[in-house]
Amino acid sequence: MPSKRRNNGRSKHGRGHTSFIRCSNCGRATPKDKAVKRFNVRNIVDVSSQRDIKEASVYATYSLPKLYIKQMYCISCAIHARIVRVRSSEQR
Repeated sequence: MPSKRRNNGRSKHGRGHTSFIRCSNCGRATPKDKAVKRFNVRNIVDVSSQRDIKEASVYATYSLPKLYIKQMYCISCAIHARIVRVRSSEQR
């Protein structure tokens, strides 16, 4: 049977088994090397609230910490949420 992708959709070269992770969106168990991983860095509060906190703060140079989230998606959720797009066979 012909293979659709050269790496079969995984980055598991030479490893027999990889651990499973849970999709951040739907909870599906997906191999760690097949999951679509995105690192999301956001402010803890939005800009308007940040301004209010800065005005009410005693410290002049206080900066709020950021929120660091590593999100891992299964292929289905990554395509549905447009995190990755379907490419044509020439681009693959």
